[in-house]
Amino acid sequence: MLGVVLGFIGDRLLRESEESRYRQAQLQSILDTVPEAMIVIDEHGIMRSFSTTAERLFGWSAAEAIGKNVSMLMPSPYRQEHDDYLERYLTTGERRIIGIGRIVVGERKDGSTFPMELAVGEARVGADRFFTGFVRDLTERRKEERRMQDLQSELVHVSRLTAMGEMASSLAHELNQPLSAITSYLRGAATLLKADEVDKGRVREALDRSADQALRAGDIIKRLREFVAKGETQQSVENPGVLLEEAAALALVGAREQGVRVSLRCDRDLPDIVVDKIQIQQVALNLIRNAIEAMETTIRRDLTVSVARQGELARFSVADTGSGISPEIAKHLFQPFVTSKANGMGVGLSICRTIIEAHGGRISAHPNAGGGTVFEFTIPLADAEASHER
Repeated sequence: MLGVVLGFIGDRLLRESEESRYRQAQLQSILDTVPEAMIVIDEHGIMRSFSTTAERLFGWSAAEAIGKNVSMLMPSPYRQEHDDYLERYLTTGERRIIGIGRIVVGERKDGSTFPMELAVGEARVGADRFFTGFVRDLTERRKEERRMQDLQSELVHVSRLTAMGEMASSLAHELNQPLSAITSYLRGAATLLKADEVDKGRVREALDRSADQALRAGDIIKRLREFVAKGETQQSVENPGVLLEEAAALALVGAREQGVRVSLRCDRDLPDIVVDKIQIQQVALNLIRNAIEAMETTIRRDLTVSVARQGELARFSVADTGSGISPEIAKHLFQPFVTSKANGMGVGLSICRTIIEAHGGRISAHPNAGGGTVFEFTIPLADAEASHER
């Protein structure tokens, strides 16, 4: 009887041992193929498991890593502070990474560092605590983000060049006015100088007016050069009203000749905003030019451009009395390649949305009560951003 019992127990232990080895092999196979590196440490920070992906990521073999403090995978000063962080958690229970996750910096065996996303889970086995960390290398993601930023910058530049091409004829007319005035004043001054008795006062007045017109033409050229220049993204403190006025001055070239009645409204004493001036002016210019085009086939052509304070935001608005936007297009208006124009590419509003969201704002469109469409976008005020940082 004893032999039968011992045989039964031995057979059961053998099966359990085989099942355990099977489960261990299955688990190891999973860990070897998981794209994230997996590291298990105990409550003293000593590594107990080091996956194959972790070996490839950090350059240490499992034999070299297991039994060592996990701080060896961190650059200074985090390496020296890690044990204190772990001790603080074990003492206070305050979580900073465990169960939350965050982006940190890792160090490879060769001393190079890289950004990584770290998620940590906790488990208890009897009286022991173990922490499992999953690590994802963000190096490629950061490269992709930089490539996307470069592409976005290029798209914005191309959009500006396209807008300038569409405005070329109107700009020629705008520049022709001060140039014609300069010619007239100079000819008038030359005529006055031929007189027997030169009226110095009138000659000086003609020359002064000629200089004023030359400065006016120079301002137009300066705005064009700033607008078309590619340059790098540079944020600066700007007054919303002044920023909108400058953008409107460029966008409204030729609008009067098209019978558009323009109303520009700016709240007084608006706080400043921190923006890339050229990019925000690009958004305002696109919206204003779109509004003018939308009113080409309508009798009533009223354009209202405004900026006002809305809580902790500056709210910019461009309202037209055009034909409006169909509900089908309105649903996808800010998506790429969606347009109501016969020859439009459908990227302008998509670029506008990207610019505004990158500045922490929102852009939207809704029907105008008097017919047409109202486009609005918001930008956080500088004082609001400062209060949030404090």
